[in-house]
Amino acid sequence: MKLKLFNNDGSANGEAEFEGLPVFEDDKGVQAVKEVVVAQAANNRQGSASTKTRGEVRGGGKKPWRQKGTGRARAGSNRSPIWVGGGIVFGPRPRDYSKKINKKVKSLAFSRALFDRVADESIVVIESLDLAPKAKEGSKLVRGIAPEGKVLVIDKEFSDTAILALRNLAGVALEEAPYISVTELCQFKTIIATRAALEALIERAKGGSK
Repeated sequence: MKLKLFNNDGSANGEAEFEGLPVFEDDKGVQAVKEVVVAQAANNRQGSASTKTRGEVRGGGKKPWRQKGTGRARAGSNRSPIWVGGGIVFGPRPRDYSKKINKKVKSLAFSRALFDRVADESIVVIESLDLAPKAKEGSKLVRGIAPEGKVLVIDKEFSDTAILALRNLAGVALEEAPYISVTELCQFKTIIATRAALEALIERAKGGSK
């Protein structure tokens, strides 16, 4: 499959053929992508939201007023759920939102997501990230390739100068190829990958495209 090539200044440099990219027919792997994206979002949830019931909230020991003769509704506690400052009914409690996805599904989802991004021409390739440690240089490269939208830059291993050039750019995220997730492959408008990073992604995808 062919991918667009760019120079380090963001200028186009034709196309190149890359062997080993995953190939899918029909909808194979689409459901796996959905399951993995949902699971990754769930696994990132802290699950620490907590509220107090009327048995846990402070106060409410004394009956607010006598049972009869006041003309008001009966009340046994000023910490009833219908009172301001009272307990919460069916409120959130700490819980574990995590979902387990087996390795084969993860591998299939990664391969399908990579195939989809290649198919819609969202992935472009540069030879390397040979940049001066200046944001101006990083911006020239990224916005020369993708003038707008969120951009993910992938390298097999980022150099210190590349990190300094790219890390503070608005709408730009960095990730190394061995750690990129299915969610990251799906959520960016444009993905800029070095040749070494793309080869690493292809190696990761080989197990899931069978």
